[in-house]
Amino acid sequence: MSVELKIPQLGESISEAVIGKWLKQEGDAVAADEPLVDLETDKVSVQLPAPSAGVLGKQLFAVGATVKVGDVIGSVTEGVGKPAAPVAAPVAAATKPVAAPVAPPVAPQATKPAVVSNGGHASMPTPSHASPTVRKALREGAAPASNGRGPVPDEVVALSPLRKKIAERLVEAQHTAAILTTFNEVDMTAVMALRAKYQDEFVAKHGVKLGFMSFFVKACVESLKDWPGLNAEMRGTDVVYKKSYHFGIAVGSGRGLVVPVVRDVDQMGLADVEKEIARLAGRAKDNKLTLDELTGGTFTITNGGIYGSMMSTPLLNMPQTGILGMHNIVKRPMVVGDQIVVRPMMYVALSYDHRVVDGREAVSFLVGVKERIEAPERVLLHV
Repeated sequence: MSVELKIPQLGESISEAVIGKWLKQEGDAVAADEPLVDLETDKVSVQLPAPSAGVLGKQLFAVGATVKVGDVIGSVTEGVGKPAAPVAAPVAAATKPVAAPVAPPVAPQATKPAVVSNGGHASMPTPSHASPTVRKALREGAAPASNGRGPVPDEVVALSPLRKKIAERLVEAQHTAAILTTFNEVDMTAVMALRAKYQDEFVAKHGVKLGFMSFFVKACVESLKDWPGLNAEMRGTDVVYKKSYHFGIAVGSGRGLVVPVVRDVDQMGLADVEKEIARLAGRAKDNKLTLDELTGGTFTITNGGIYGSMMSTPLLNMPQTGILGMHNIVKRPMVVGDQIVVRPMMYVALSYDHRVVDGREAVSFLVGVKERIEAPERVLLHV
């Protein structure tokens, strides 16, 4: 009797995955619920457990293959698996071994396969754009040198299945949505003063720092209520206006940038938002995020400022219609009234799907965020 290994439902809007790594080989003994294969999606990596104890049958898909929800990728059959390969014990030499001749060092080979020249000797293909010196060195089978600092053969590394999937989604977003970006600048003086005044008390009471992100989250919620097209998604030819506010917050992880979702942010206070972001960021760094924590977002915020970015054009997190990009805070001379004063300023960017959102709506949304950050009491008063 055998039990099929099927790709389960992986989460909302995820219909396929990539075989990242087989953790067991054909004929290996497996225990019930023991992880058999790593599945990688554009959101997270998950492990498919064994449905029962037994022996892993034929692997129907190789590493790197794309599989869909419901596909059968193998099976587990009853029986006892093959034992581990024996490790050979070292044999003592009867006589003193004779040292083998040492071969001269071999120059590093380029990553492209060798071709055979008319003379029957292996040589490397010569790029047409290479300099005469490099082309001569390649013809002679030597690695070219660079400024006397030694050989510089290029390194070619294949994209991981996860990066391939992310790349596909990014290209899909640009080919599917009509993405435009609008910019504005925000005077951070009031928020910074508020944080400086109450930071110690906030930490003592809530056990977490009062950051900028919670203010932007709450400002975006209020602005989305005025411009609901940015809290929506496209489904075929229909627009779905979301009535909940589940924000994807981009954070760094051991596998790169991920976007866990903070749910019902409209019902949370600043402390609750900060706590949940900290919790999800910790799980992201430990690679412990679940699919449920990565799906279901209605709007996204990304903060390139923590890496030093001054300005960028964030890419939509499909199928969402809006994403806000925060950036670093820089002191700049600004005209306030009739005087030039130094103020901490941040550029903000909103990318939006022009199929759903007009330019007037996008600009007005971003102005609403700006006004609420510059007067943070409006966030607390929900105006």
